[in-house]
Amino acid sequence: MTAKTEMLPREKKVSANKKSGGYVFKNGVKKWTVSIVRGLLLFGLCFMIIQPMLTRFGISLMEEKDLYDSTIVLLPRNVTLDNYKIVFDLTTFPRSMINTLWTSLLVSLLQVAACTLVGYGFARYEFPLKRFWFGCVVLLIVIPPQTIATPLYMNFRYFDVLGIFKALTGDSLNLLSNITPYLLMSVTCMGLKDGLYIYMLRQYFNGIPKSLEEAAYVDGCSTLRTFSTIMLPDAMPTVLSCFLFSFVWQWTDLFYTRNFISKSMPVYSTELSSILTRMSRYFSADAEKAVIVPPARQQQLVSIGVLICCIPLIILYIFTQRTFVESIAMSGSKE
Repeated sequence: MTAKTEMLPREKKVSANKKSGGYVFKNGVKKWTVSIVRGLLLFGLCFMIIQPMLTRFGISLMEEKDLYDSTIVLLPRNVTLDNYKIVFDLTTFPRSMINTLWTSLLVSLLQVAACTLVGYGFARYEFPLKRFWFGCVVLLIVIPPQTIATPLYMNFRYFDVLGIFKALTGDSLNLLSNITPYLLMSVTCMGLKDGLYIYMLRQYFNGIPKSLEEAAYVDGCSTLRTFSTIMLPDAMPTVLSCFLFSFVWQWTDLFYTRNFISKSMPVYSTELSSILTRMSRYFSADAEKAVIVPPARQQQLVSIGVLICCIPLIILYIFTQRTFVESIAMSGSKE
């Protein structure tokens, strides 16, 4: 009785396959083939992403003599953590990492706050030359910041507002070598990638029915209260996505940090970019003389520095990946 009951589903499948002329069998084979191919593709893509990190981690644990051993590929024969201490000394870790952390947080919060207001304004209000100003926002995405390096330098080296500071003090302000210019650019939506954040938020707010706001206005809500209590909570996934983009790009930025921050305080990105110039003196017995560091040793220490830079970002993504994916899906190209 039990054997007959167990064979019954199989007999039904065989019978259904015969009646369909083999369609059930072909369809099953097709599904299994697609699943296997998809699994292999996903595994390959994941391996391509993870493999450089695994390689860097393996190299970071090797002693220098292991770098020249052709029989060692990934796993070190002589494990050591002294390489991390050397990189910490070369990059003034943890001071540079702490400076990078609070700078990235502050700049990202200001950028997201300003871009959220601007994106909402583009989505909901009509004002003169609206299309022109939105075209300027698109230009912020297309044009690299390096093209305005000289105007930025001149503007903040001789900073003034309608000649007020020069009239009061006899000279303009020099805002270089501190974080003030970067904060001013973030507040005015001229910071790193601000055009992209405005575009994303504008697209999301365009997809929200206007009837929600109209109902709030009928109930007596002001414009600010409608935005803060109705529109903003719904837009939090997109806002958080913009924050993640801003934080990651600011974490690894070199252009703005070199121009405005690096001279006043060390940040990890600039310290890592100049690690090779300090490496030769670090290994020299005489501080006044530089030695030639072997290329393999240079690449090993640079790889460790890159690995340390990526670890906080990987941890951040692990805890925020669901919100990030949701925001990308919700901020599509709706009009």
